[in-house]
Amino acid sequence: MYEYVEVEFKGRKRETFRNPLEFPFKEGDMVVVEVEKGEHMGRIVFVGLRHRITKPEEIHFNVLRKARLEDWEIYNKLKEEEEAAEKICLEKIGKHNLPMKIVDTEYQFDHRKLTFYFTADGRVDFRELVKDLAAQFRVRIDLRQIGARDETKRLSGYGVCGLKLCCTTFINCFHPITTQMAKVQNLSLNPQKLSGCCSRLKCCLRYELDYYMKELEKYPPRESVFQTQSGEAVLDKIDIFNEYLYLKHNNGEYEQFRMSELAQLPCLKLGPPITLEPAGEAEENGILEDLCNDDLAEQALGQAVEQTDGPFQEEDEDKKREI
Repeated sequence: MYEYVEVEFKGRKRETFRNPLEFPFKEGDMVVVEVEKGEHMGRIVFVGLRHRITKPEEIHFNVLRKARLEDWEIYNKLKEEEEAAEKICLEKIGKHNLPMKIVDTEYQFDHRKLTFYFTADGRVDFRELVKDLAAQFRVRIDLRQIGARDETKRLSGYGVCGLKLCCTTFINCFHPITTQMAKVQNLSLNPQKLSGCCSRLKCCLRYELDYYMKELEKYPPRESVFQTQSGEAVLDKIDIFNEYLYLKHNNGEYEQFRMSELAQLPCLKLGPPITLEPAGEAEENGILEDLCNDDLAEQALGQAVEQTDGPFQEEDEDKKREI
């Protein structure tokens, strides 16, 4: 039997768990697992360990059991409570006039924690909102501000390719995407074609990038200047598949060369080497920061509030508001 299983929770968040008793699980089984502070219920999406994604020493929690009938009853009841909790939260957001949009609501399976996922254009001072929610639900409240990519991942959808979005099927973490990646691959810099459902640059711009970078090492850098029989021309395009290079003259006309032919021409100036610029803003990566305040939360239920520092990427690295 397999020692590890990968479990998917609401919002397509995935995590790997140990299977110490070696239950004969299969993909699609619903299971109850340990989490940091209690229990949660999810669906097995992979049996085994994805070594390229998760290392055994990073796995800290176990599978407790396969979901029983009573577990399913609790699970379905929580769905109804989540809908009611979201409506209450929306009312309180309107009451405090906060510029934030609730994306999703999630109860932990053991009913010890209630998480609200929201988006906002900037930082939101939701301290009074936390206080009201804590008094209303009497459980630990977790408000998580997520980016546009994480919002789309939770809501799901289909891309222009006709397939389900990559972030809802196999992408576990987001990486920086920049327009330079499109330039390297000779793609049109049309925002409508480069943007995904999240209105951010498509994640698939990274998929073939390494191949392009490796192949382009065989050719002179773009913007290199060569002396041809028709005069000076600048290397404007490189077709790595057909192995053609296109030189552009001052009058806008192009000349096509093979690499062996171009090597015979005098190079007057080498263009800049290919470099990938860093992502401009953190939001490009789906990374946003939250506000944090302990004092009011402690007044709400008289309990200590956990606080972490720094930005978060994906749901498991968020800066938390827990009560």
